[in-house]
Amino acid sequence: MSIPGRGAWIRALLVNLGLLALGSFLFAASFPNPLFAGGGALLAWLAYVPVFVLIRRVSLRTAALWGALYGYSAYSLFNYWLGAFHPLAGLFVGILYLLWFTFLFPLLKLALIFFPRRGYLLQWLIWLAYEYLRTLGFLGYSYGITGYSQWSFLPVIQIADLFGVWAVSALVVFSSAYIAQGLTSVEVRGFLAGIRREWLPGLLWTCALIASLVYGLVMTRDYANRDYSPEETARIALIQSNESPWADGVVAYREKFRVLRRLSGEALEAEPQPDLVVWPETAFAPRIYWHLHYRDDYDSYEMVELVKELSAYMEVQEVPFLIGNDDGRKEVNAAGQWERVDYNAAIFFTPGKEPEIYRKMHLVPFTEHFPYKDRFPGFYQYLLAANTHQWTAGKEALIFEQGRLRFATPICFEDTFGDLPREFVLGGANFLANISNDAWSGTLSCQMQHLGMAVFRAVENRRSLVRATATGQTCGIGPDGRIIAMAEPFTETVLALDIPLLEEQSLYTRLGDILGQIFVILALIILFSGAAWRIIKSIKERRTA
Repeated sequence: MSIPGRGAWIRALLVNLGLLALGSFLFAASFPNPLFAGGGALLAWLAYVPVFVLIRRVSLRTAALWGALYGYSAYSLFNYWLGAFHPLAGLFVGILYLLWFTFLFPLLKLALIFFPRRGYLLQWLIWLAYEYLRTLGFLGYSYGITGYSQWSFLPVIQIADLFGVWAVSALVVFSSAYIAQGLTSVEVRGFLAGIRREWLPGLLWTCALIASLVYGLVMTRDYANRDYSPEETARIALIQSNESPWADGVVAYREKFRVLRRLSGEALEAEPQPDLVVWPETAFAPRIYWHLHYRDDYDSYEMVELVKELSAYMEVQEVPFLIGNDDGRKEVNAAGQWERVDYNAAIFFTPGKEPEIYRKMHLVPFTEHFPYKDRFPGFYQYLLAANTHQWTAGKEALIFEQGRLRFATPICFEDTFGDLPREFVLGGANFLANISNDAWSGTLSCQMQHLGMAVFRAVENRRSLVRATATGQTCGIGPDGRIIAMAEPFTETVLALDIPLLEEQSLYTRLGDILGQIFVILALIILFSGAAWRIIKSIKERRTA
C-alpha cells in the first residue's frame, strides 16, 4: 500500500538535490577550474539562483541541513586542489564552510519569513555580510569571494578602487537574488510579472551596473593611454624556478640554488638590466641568519657552506635582490627563556647595505600558524607531526627602499586579503612585489585562483603588482588590473617587464573595507528589526484573540 504524498515528497527531495548540485557546480565553475582555466566569469551572475530558489523551497527547520550540504559540496568542488597539500586540508575547509552555511541558510530563510515580499533584498545583504565576515580573524579565508570571479573582466572590477572587491560582489550577487525572486515569488503570473513587480530595485541595479561599466571603461582607457617617463617606471626581473615543494636536504637545496643563480644570470645579462631581481617564496630554503649565527648539533657543515655561498653571491651583485627565506632566530619568550622561532620571510639584499627582512604577518591557519598551542597542546603536536611549518607571525609592515623603488612584499597568502596591501600603500609603497609558492597544489586552477585575487590588490590601491612564484602564475599586473606579461606556468623561466610606479591614493586605500562593514551593519539592523516586528505583531494578535 502506498503512502499518500510519498511520491510528491520524493520528487521535491530530488528537485532540491538537483538545485544543490547545480548551485555547487555553478559556484565552482565561476572561478578558475579544470574546465575553464580563467574561470566562467559570466556564470557567477547566475551562480546563486539555484541556492536562493532552494532556500525558498525548504523549511526553516531543515534550512541548516541544506546549508551544510551546500557549503561542503560547493567548497570541496571549488577547492579540490587542497588535497594535494594534505588530505586533511580539503576536509578541513569543507567542514569550515559546512559550518558557515549551517548558520547562513537559516538566516537567509528568516529574511523571507520576516519580509515575504522583498526578503530577497535582505538575503542579498546577508550574503555580502557573510562574505566580508569570513575573511576576518584566525580562520579568515578569501578564496571564493564572489567578486574575485570577475578578475579578468576589467571594466567591471575598476570600481574596486572605490570600495574594494565588495562593490563587485554586490553587483554580481544581486542578479542571482533578483532572478530567484522573479522565478518563485509569483505563482500564476510568471517570471516577467515577478520582475515587473520589483521594477525599482531592478532599475537601480541596472543603473549601478551601467555606471560601473562606464567608470571602468574610462579608467582602463586612462591607464592604457598614460605615458610614463623612465623615472616613473621600473624594470623587474621575476624568477620562476619551477621547484618541487617537497624536495628536502642539502643536495636538493644546492640544486635549487644552482637553478636560481642560472636564471638570475640570464636576467642580469639582459638589456636593459633590471632594477630588481625577485625570487619566489622560500626559494632559498636553508635559514640564512640561523646558519650564519648559530651552531647546533643538527646543523650540517654542508648547509652552512651553502648559506655562505649565497652570502658571497649576494655581496658581489650590483642589482638589488629580493628572495624568500625561512628566517630562524633565538628570541626570549614570555617566560623569559630563549627559544628558537621561525618566520616566513622576504630578505632584501642591496649593494653595500645590510640585508633587510620582512616577516610574513598574516599566516595560513593551521598549516603555518596555530595560536592556541598552549590551550590545545595535543592538536598542536599533531600539526607538527603532519609536516606543517608553524611559523611565528611578523609584526612590522616593512617598506623596502632603493632609489626610486619603494615597495612592499606581501608573501603568498597575504595578497588574498585587501587590508595588508592597503597598509603597505599607506606606508608609502609605490608598487607591490608578491612572492608565492603554490607548487604544492600541482594545479593550474589553484594558481589562477590566487592570481585572480592579486589582480584586485592592484586595482584597489592603483599600484602595479609583480608576482614571483615557484611554478606560476609569475606575472606583472598593471594598476588597472591588466596582466602586463605572464610566464608560462610549470617551467623554469625569467620574466622581465617594465611597470609604472604610482604615488596616487585611491578611495579604497583611504577608506579600506568600509563597504563590507556597512553590509554587516545593515544586514544586522534589518534582520533584528524584522524579528522584533514579528514578535510585536505576534503579541498583539494574541491580545486581540
